[in-house]
Amino acid sequence: MDMFNNSQTYSDTWQHCLDRIKAQTSEEEFRKWFQPIVPLEFDGTTLRLRVPNESYVRQIENNYIPFLKPIISQLYGQQTRLHYAVPRTTAPTVPVTADADTTAIKRYITQTDTANIKNPFAIPGIKRISIDPQLNPNLTFATFIEGECNRLARSAGMSVAVNPGNNPFNPLYIYGDSGLGKTHIVQSIGHEVRERHPELQVLYVSMNKFQAQFQTAYKNGEIPDFIHFYQMIDVLIIDDIQELTGKTGTQNAFFNIFNHLQLSGKQLILTSDKPPVELKDIEQRLLTRFKWGLSAQLNSPDYDTKLKIIRAKAQKLGAQISDDVVTYLADNISANVREIEGALSSLVANASFLGRKITTSLAKEILKVYVKINQKEITIDHIIDVVCKYLNLDFERFNSTSRTREIAQARQIAMYLAKQHTKAPLTTIGAAIGGRNHATVLHSCKAVTNLMETDKAFRRQVEEIEKRVLAQ
Repeated sequence: MDMFNNSQTYSDTWQHCLDRIKAQTSEEEFRKWFQPIVPLEFDGTTLRLRVPNESYVRQIENNYIPFLKPIISQLYGQQTRLHYAVPRTTAPTVPVTADADTTAIKRYITQTDTANIKNPFAIPGIKRISIDPQLNPNLTFATFIEGECNRLARSAGMSVAVNPGNNPFNPLYIYGDSGLGKTHIVQSIGHEVRERHPELQVLYVSMNKFQAQFQTAYKNGEIPDFIHFYQMIDVLIIDDIQELTGKTGTQNAFFNIFNHLQLSGKQLILTSDKPPVELKDIEQRLLTRFKWGLSAQLNSPDYDTKLKIIRAKAQKLGAQISDDVVTYLADNISANVREIEGALSSLVANASFLGRKITTSLAKEILKVYVKINQKEITIDHIIDVVCKYLNLDFERFNSTSRTREIAQARQIAMYLAKQHTKAPLTTIGAAIGGRNHATVLHSCKAVTNLMETDKAFRRQVEEIEKRVLAQ
């Protein structure tokens, strides 16, 4: 009877463990990896757990020990060891202590049959793992123009390349608007790592490609192979991590990969168009991990950096450009790096085709057309800012629950202009402007249109606001 009471006590304690585990995992993970575990015995130092097979042992040791360890230690005791009882196999015993984590993980990595893991980057039929890093040979530190706008990211990137995985910047999270050089800098890190550490496996992949591979693996029942492949990478570079938004299955797979690489001392490098705190519909456990290392922002190029970019690009194109033309371009292009390069390429190509010298006069002609074609995208935030400034409203009042005629009409004008000049869905417009739904946006647009037809003063007001929105 005493033995029954003891086992019952330890069973109850295990149930408390499960309650805490459930709070830190997704429902799918909990159901798959923890519900099937049965507590068998606890002798004061060793907790015996029956698991269905060895994959459960590997999964727990590789991915869940960081949060499982404190739970076991608190409920069963600091020196508790886990003994996994696996049917028809030798059951490993692993101490739940900080010093044991890496040893346990390394042991299971050496047991992995890598010859049978499918490589999503390899040609079907080739079993041997041979990983192409997927790096563009032109995107290196040698071709990257450093300036105040990107110095932190570049310096951190070089530190990562010198000691991948063994530095405070893991993950290195680089963010900024499109066209500022995020992809260039992370690929530069990849090239530098391969130069300094040729023995390491480096891989660059966009999140869209990662997602497509995950979907294929899911359809083919190859999710374990997919995860194991990525867990073998030493330096994993993921571009546009914000594309994880709303993709629960992919987030779970990436969480397993991220955790394994972190625990194994591997390096993660991520890019995004926004900082971690502004990412939406991504699990909190991932967002927390994105903040573990360094978040470095890339800003629009300052004037001196623009001059360097223009001169470097002109040299690469083999074009002779005078200082006057370089200065004119720097003064009149306020867009991102990609558009600066595009404008210069257009100028050089036109000069060549027309048989003319590259002068300030030609630059004016070409730039006028080019900038018109590549007009900066108008955002909802920009529209709100213009409306508030024109109508002399604070943003807090504009976005409050107030329904005064002045505030309501300002919101309607903003919704109308957002529908006219952005590609955002009605639900997105409504959410950004007062937290309204798509029906409210439609009603607002119709109300503004009707009032413009009957009230000339109101129409002039909207047209003036619209001009300021388009002038940027």
